[in-house]
Amino acid sequence: MDRSTVNPVEILHRWQAGVSEALEEDRPLAKPSKRIAPDFDRLAVWELADDVRSRAFNITPDSVAEVVRCKTDLFFSLLDELHTFPLKSTVFLETLWKLWLPLAMQLSAEKQSLNRPLIQGILGGQGTGKTTLCQVLRLILLKLGYSTVSLSLDDLYKTYADRQQLQKADPRLIWRGPPGTHDIDLGISVLDNLRRSKTRELAAFDNPKSDALKPDIIKNIEIPRFDKSACGGAGDRSQPEIISGADIVLFEGWFVGVNPVVDTKLNDFLAGAPFPISTEGDCQFARDMNAKLRDYLPLWNRLDRLMVLYPQDYRISQVWRNQAEREMMAAGKSGMSEAEINRFVEYFWKALHPELFIKSTIEGDRVDLVIEILGDRAIGKICRAIDLKLND
Repeated sequence: MDRSTVNPVEILHRWQAGVSEALEEDRPLAKPSKRIAPDFDRLAVWELADDVRSRAFNITPDSVAEVVRCKTDLFFSLLDELHTFPLKSTVFLETLWKLWLPLAMQLSAEKQSLNRPLIQGILGGQGTGKTTLCQVLRLILLKLGYSTVSLSLDDLYKTYADRQQLQKADPRLIWRGPPGTHDIDLGISVLDNLRRSKTRELAAFDNPKSDALKPDIIKNIEIPRFDKSACGGAGDRSQPEIISGADIVLFEGWFVGVNPVVDTKLNDFLAGAPFPISTEGDCQFARDMNAKLRDYLPLWNRLDRLMVLYPQDYRISQVWRNQAEREMMAAGKSGMSEAEINRFVEYFWKALHPELFIKSTIEGDRVDLVIEILGDRAIGKICRAIDLKLND
């Protein structure tokens, strides 16, 4: 085969199959070899061809060879475990190479610059792949020697009893999820404990004799967990997960890191009657939810980084949610009807409309990385917030 015509993704498939044309003999490829240099060269060209993505991961002509080498080593270290990854699709290897590997390497580099655990915020609407991303990063970061814990904004919901009282005070809060339904103090406490923690191995390495005497090192941390099936589907707290610490914290949620917008900007947006906001009651609900976001600012201040999973069209979330419900019902589980799902999703749009709040977040100065999600859930642009043209 003329190697000049080989697509870089084909190289990854060939490596996954365990055969490299660059070897003198056609035999299983157990680990990277200097003799696959032509493959490296094509991958290096591929890395630099997308200058927006290369800037997002700080890949330059001077560093690209080392980046490809590190990504290749990491790729081969994961070959035997790729079947355990939660996502199987036709673009699996491309997503692994373009996003998951360099993102894990970026988090590793950021962690090394800190004296404490790194807290990465992940903002994304329903169906954008927040949970999958956290699961994949956890697997890759483990290969890099880092312990990782995932925390969802959902895990910080107030108890069922507290939410019942909340709904009595404000009947508009018919579902959990909007600003005001979370225990913010709990979230702050958990993130503060994690920020002060060290993994057992790191603490022992620092000072094995005096570790037990250090008051700032928390031995056991309770990570809250939420059972959405409890209380007839209304959900309630479940037993917390007990961990000794983590190197990297992945904190995800549908409005993680979202700040309130100024009243004039919100009112101008509402004046256009964006679907599904149609009544003055809807507008007031949006104003009240915007005001509630101020309570979350101390929680967002605990984030070291923030990335956004940005759907090409926010309305696709409704389609994705319907697909998920149909799959659940096909598997024999209970699910909502299409009309119920639409009302559910639109309720969240009424609270914090993504066309305003997600875009406002990206246009701010807090977002480090934007990952565009296409309609088929494939990855589109990967860029810094300042490189994203929202009007495209």
